[in-house]
Amino acid sequence: MMKLILPIALLLTGMGLAMPAKAENPEHTRQLLSTKKCQRCDLTGAGLVFANLANVDLRGSDLSGANLSRANLTNANLSGAKLVGTSLNGANLSGANLSGADLSGTDFTQAYLNNADLRNANMVYTSLKGAIGTPIYALNAADLYRWGLEEAKRGNHSGAVNYYNQTLALEPKSPTIYLSRAISLFKLGDNEAAIRDSEVASKLYSMSGDTKGYETSQQVIKVAKQSQAAVNAPPNAGGGDFGSALMGVFSTLLNVFF
Repeated sequence: MMKLILPIALLLTGMGLAMPAKAENPEHTRQLLSTKKCQRCDLTGAGLVFANLANVDLRGSDLSGANLSRANLTNANLSGAKLVGTSLNGANLSGANLSGADLSGTDFTQAYLNNADLRNANMVYTSLKGAIGTPIYALNAADLYRWGLEEAKRGNHSGAVNYYNQTLALEPKSPTIYLSRAISLFKLGDNEAAIRDSEVASKLYSMSGDTKGYETSQQVIKVAKQSQAAVNAPPNAGGGDFGSALMGVFSTLLNVFF
């Protein structure tokens, strides 16, 4: 069963303070923009927002602290490059080669990573939330699950389910993820799917000897079945404040997990 490890902090600020207080080499920047070839160049702190750097050769270059937000880096060669604390927010890195790169604290939020090569890259505290097309080997279950919980807290249960689906691809026997997905599915009105996930969680909790988890999943099954019965009940069948009472029970469960 997956042990949930939530980072205390991304440490981006700390890494930024540890980086050399210097700007990029202007000659290297001009070389990059004019030729798109700049191996082992010093581009620390460079401002390259929206820059068109498709097919650029930046092998072994230092882009620590650079701002490459929204830049076009399709098919770029960044193998062995240093991108510590670099912003690639919304950048297009489709087909880019980032193998062996130092991506510590790199921000890939909303970036496009279709067919990107991230093998053997250092990805400590790398932010991949919202990145599109991230290779499955570059993701880790703890981050995906944490992002799912964050979306659930915001009430975006469709987004939460998407992250839980990805987490389960890596941790297919984690009852906690199944139960979390069940709660989001219930909030989306899919009682049948919520029941199925809760039953899987119940079985897995039972196999691991987790009594509390088992009892909680059984309670979720009960609530979801009651909700399904209420949905299928004929009009004017009564029930009073059954809906309010049901949501009150489920709110308690949400407080436990979220």
